[in-house]
Amino acid sequence: MPTISMFYGIIVRMYFAPGEHPPPHIHVYYAEYRATIDIHTCELLEGNFPRKQLKLVLAWTELHQEELAANWELVMNGEHPFRIQPLQ
Repeated sequence: MPTISMFYGIIVRMYFAPGEHPPPHIHVYYAEYRATIDIHTCELLEGNFPRKQLKLVLAWTELHQEELAANWELVMNGEHPFRIQPLQ
């Protein structure tokens, strides 16, 4: 699963798997925490994440929705996603 961004100890990944289940989403990791975030609604779909880091991820997702949607299209077509600027 390619890493598309990293910031403040948070790793953002997107499965490189055509046919990945909808809705379009990202997988985020921080220490022992894991969560799945909806790209379009910028909401937590599943998992558990510390409140502070979740706010950072949701803000980053909202800022990069278009790029994330483009990456989703790439992975659905069997192509590698591109890296996205980290939150600064």
